[in-house]
Amino acid sequence: MKSKLSKSQFIKGIQCHKYLWLYKYKPELRTPPDAFQQAIFDAGTEIGLYAHGLFPGGVEITYEGSSIDQKLRLTRDLISGGAETIYEATFDYDDIVVMVDILHKGPSGWEIYEVKGSTSPDKEPYLQDVSVQYYVVSGSGLSVSKAFLVHLNREYVRSGDINIHELFSMRDFTDEVRDHQDHVVEELSSMRDMLRNECPEIDIGSQCSAPYDCEFRDYCWEHIPDNSVFDLKERGINKFEYYYKGIIRFKDFDLDDLNYKQKMQVEAELYDKTVIDVKGIKEFLDMLNYPQYFLDFETFMPAIPRFDGTRPYQPVPFQYSMHVLENDASEPKHYEYLADAGIDPREKIARDLTQLIPENACVIAYNSSYEKGRIKELAEQFREYSEKLLRINENMIDLMVPFKRRHYYTKEMRGSYSIKAVLPALVPELSYEGLVISGGNEAMSVYSTLHLIEDKGEVEKIRKDLLQYCKLDTLGMVKLVEKLKDVCINS
Repeated sequence: MKSKLSKSQFIKGIQCHKYLWLYKYKPELRTPPDAFQQAIFDAGTEIGLYAHGLFPGGVEITYEGSSIDQKLRLTRDLISGGAETIYEATFDYDDIVVMVDILHKGPSGWEIYEVKGSTSPDKEPYLQDVSVQYYVVSGSGLSVSKAFLVHLNREYVRSGDINIHELFSMRDFTDEVRDHQDHVVEELSSMRDMLRNECPEIDIGSQCSAPYDCEFRDYCWEHIPDNSVFDLKERGINKFEYYYKGIIRFKDFDLDDLNYKQKMQVEAELYDKTVIDVKGIKEFLDMLNYPQYFLDFETFMPAIPRFDGTRPYQPVPFQYSMHVLENDASEPKHYEYLADAGIDPREKIARDLTQLIPENACVIAYNSSYEKGRIKELAEQFREYSEKLLRINENMIDLMVPFKRRHYYTKEMRGSYSIKAVLPALVPELSYEGLVISGGNEAMSVYSTLHLIEDKGEVEKIRKDLLQYCKLDTLGMVKLVEKLKDVCINS
């Protein structure tokens, strides 16, 4: 198999020849997927299984436990034996191996169906993907009449059991794929020439993350120092253009080339400057009143909608944390909820919010547009709570604002105004380091598979980790407001 190419390797080669070379000859240099990336892979497997329902009754050639030769032989036997639908049909031609998600015998011949978890059919790599499959399947001697891309329908809203034919949309790629065959041949020839030689000297560039994140990014970027052009936040400059000119470190920059936030970031790092705009902070604090309700959601986004009224990848809140200050002398009270795995948590959360948060409360969130979006969705789904939920949104204030506007900035924030950067910079005794779950993506991926874990002890441990993480977000918000008040008092 070392000399052969798979479909996925072909796509890697299209993205970057160095990516393909390293994948073939130096796989040990790959960065393994993290929990979030693994959750994406797992979702893709689930989507593929659901797509089988578009053509039920087919025969699956299982991925595990079989060699490529066995899969090839079984595919040939099934076709010659009269099978009309095969899942993961395997073909080999011109030293390329492909596995077709769904191979179906239609009225005019065999049809290829490539299943993607995306809600959009317009990505260029999808054309490359289907084109190389067409090349191999046709080249192996099978007459292919149609080639389709199957993707999730972003407009589908679940109501009752999943409607497979509404969940998925199809795009006929046949004409484009046939027109693309010469390109496939040219690309394959170029890749094979490259693979006969030493690793190509290709510098880092936009191909490192487009159309997919390269698995060798850490290896190829190891020469990039801390506080480089790529650490600059905000838009306005072409970072690779600076890199190719040799302007890489902060100290290399002409500050006049940067916008004021980037300039602030560079000067803070080089000269250890802290920026405090007391007037801006006071204007923000004047917007706050009591009682104060500090609110944070955690959400997950199942590709296949799990609950009525949800769409593919719609964020579903499964957890909240809320710290409450009745007045400026009170100790914060804490409320929290974490749904059991597998249940629809939304109505419980909608009810809790409307019962716990009074009409006159000042609700504080960090990056409040996200919380507002989830509350608006809850209001649309559960009309009995709609009026109170929307009033919560009206009274919500975004704690991110003074940091986004750089009313308070230190070099430890590294140009970011996310709470993960701001909290440890201003309140170092509170940190996400050391937490088992320390980020929203991680919380999302862990919870999304919690219903699959049979060990009750493991489930309970994960639940404690989720509660600890979410609690830190809202406690951190309380402490950030305290810090801003202290700055104003002491200035």
